[in-house]
Amino acid sequence: MGNVHAAAPQGLATPPLATPPPPTAPGAPVPPPPAVDAMAPAPSPSEDTGPGTFEDLHKRCKDLCPVPFEGAKLIVNKGLSNHFQVNHTLTMSSLQPSGYKFGCTFVGSKQFGPNEAFPIMIGEIEPSGDVNANIIHQFTKNLRCKFVSQIQKNKWVATQISSDYKGKDFTASCTLGNIDIVNTSGVVVSQYLQNVTKRLALGAELLYQYGENVPGSQIAIYTLAGRYNADKWEVTGNLTPAAGGAHVCYYHKVAESLSVGVELEGSMRTQECTATVAYQLEVPSANVSFRGQLDSNYCVGGVMEKKLLPLPFTFALSAFANHAKSAYRFGIGLIVG
Repeated sequence: MGNVHAAAPQGLATPPLATPPPPTAPGAPVPPPPAVDAMAPAPSPSEDTGPGTFEDLHKRCKDLCPVPFEGAKLIVNKGLSNHFQVNHTLTMSSLQPSGYKFGCTFVGSKQFGPNEAFPIMIGEIEPSGDVNANIIHQFTKNLRCKFVSQIQKNKWVATQISSDYKGKDFTASCTLGNIDIVNTSGVVVSQYLQNVTKRLALGAELLYQYGENVPGSQIAIYTLAGRYNADKWEVTGNLTPAAGGAHVCYYHKVAESLSVGVELEGSMRTQECTATVAYQLEVPSANVSFRGQLDSNYCVGGVMEKKLLPLPFTFALSAFANHAKSAYRFGIGLIVG
């Protein structure tokens, strides 16, 4: 039987949807965010020898960055069975939207590995009627499909269908986002990542966007990417020549309890470049986990989580400071369950 706790959201903040590709032109529709694949249990390294998906290229470094919050937050998780879990989130903030959210997670019993079970259905609804829904299902050992939908103010603001085909040494993905047959608009993204050697993977992404708001009614942008990993470190990067953008990440596992990452992201179009240093420190003897980051825009942030064993409680403190704008945010939270 699948275990719902393996796919349930963890941490104080509900995991955000992955960052979508940037708008290709002023006024062009923004592609919808990819599905929350991070909520799905990852296959064990011994079983998965492929390069992974293109959208998870920088995931190991990105996961080190904290997600600061402001004000107070309470999350109550309740497992109703091995397949079903509900959660209640109450947020009080002067900067971010406050209020109550109800979420639920369902995990099926179709298994392809000891830590995997499908289908996975994740939903979240607010009192205003806004809904976020994700469905992840693996039809075969190699084929996985995802569906994402966002409803705000009684309107479908984002829909996405994507599929990943994982071979022995490659992964091919295709995504359809905000396809509107009536208004003839939408986004199509194809991605491919190939293991060249045991440690080196190379790939490419092609984004095609069409619609009335796109200059020339259509535009296509390609991105080249690569990853080299060693036993304790990893370097990933992607280059988008048409947009003049580059994104490079370095991840290093310094010790069993300490991981460090460096991210460099720049664009010739905007003439901007940002460097970020992030780390994650685990203190098992104190049941404490800390994530912090510092970037070249004089922003510092950190989140500390402390498990209050033997009670099923997790206490969290958050802080974020933008010294360039003299903006400071502090938060306190509690996770039950």
